[in-house]
Amino acid sequence: MKGTKRKGLQWIEDQATGEEDRTPSPVPDGRPAPLSDMDLLDAYSRAVVSVVDVIGPAVVSISTGRETARDEYEPLGAGSGFVIAPDGYLLTNSHVVAGAKKIEASFMDGRRLAAILVGLDTSTDLALLRAGASGLPFATIGDSTELRVGQLVIASGNPLGFQSTVSTGVISALGRTLRSQEGRLIENVIQHTAPLNPGNSGGPLLDSRGRVIGVNTAIIASAQGIGFAIPGSTAKWVVSQLITRGKVQRGYLGIGGRRYTLDRRIVRFFKLATDHAVEIDSTVPQGPARLAGIVRGDLIVALNGRPVGSLDDIYHVLSEWPVGKPVRVSLIRIKKMLELEVTPAEALSLTPG
Repeated sequence: MKGTKRKGLQWIEDQATGEEDRTPSPVPDGRPAPLSDMDLLDAYSRAVVSVVDVIGPAVVSISTGRETARDEYEPLGAGSGFVIAPDGYLLTNSHVVAGAKKIEASFMDGRRLAAILVGLDTSTDLALLRAGASGLPFATIGDSTELRVGQLVIASGNPLGFQSTVSTGVISALGRTLRSQEGRLIENVIQHTAPLNPGNSGGPLLDSRGRVIGVNTAIIASAQGIGFAIPGSTAKWVVSQLITRGKVQRGYLGIGGRRYTLDRRIVRFFKLATDHAVEIDSTVPQGPARLAGIVRGDLIVALNGRPVGSLDDIYHVLSEWPVGKPVRVSLIRIKKMLELEVTPAEALSLTPG
């Protein structure tokens, strides 16, 4: 009955506004007629509006500052962030809050809350904050391992001080590497076309269902339509480390790579537990991987017998493995299975060059 009333109300509203029912009429064989360009644009608009309505209240503007030698307050900068838990946990970029003594989060409803730094990870340019509040609107970090090139994305943030700004685009590439402001390589980065500007850093990159699939981290000033985001799966893992340890402790192999789909014949021949591997596209000079003999084009399928299909999988294994203790790397090179021992170094002790 409720649905019937709603349909009736919708019909009355359509009549009052002059809108017509655009439901595709069936073609003679019973199949629905293809949607028109206008129908597709309407559906696209509804998807974006729906995401903004749900996620908008969880996106915040972050301003930072510090005290000078004369006990004066000096503004440092501003960026974006978003609430990931109702008890006040916020996620943003580490470069947004690095060096700040005072951090403030401004919400869409006008609230301004002081926030403290829980921990940061410069290797992924992520920082976890906590504001003194509860019952806050929050965003859910989704799974980014199944993203596809061409997929619709929505960026939200506060570029150039304009609060609650939204832009849209598509994923243009996966598995990129990006050098952070400290000179470190950030791996497994999402490249997308949603327009970003200074101040967008730390804001969420969303899919059409409103799930956070990335954290916007950088733009290329001399180019248009090229933005980068840290994958949601990476962010989820970093957050768990920062909450439990206050820092991210990880072994470091010194590799760059991307997710690679293995041929079924190779999977069967080597009796692999997964049909994905990590294809190595770069190794750091004098890094553990290169010193152990790992080269570009190698396909890493396991660490200590644990299947790995992405760089995130490798990070997870190394996070539980003691730094300095050799790890067994199983890889495929020119149709041969090799076992190499690599001794992870402390991530903070090496700077890629």
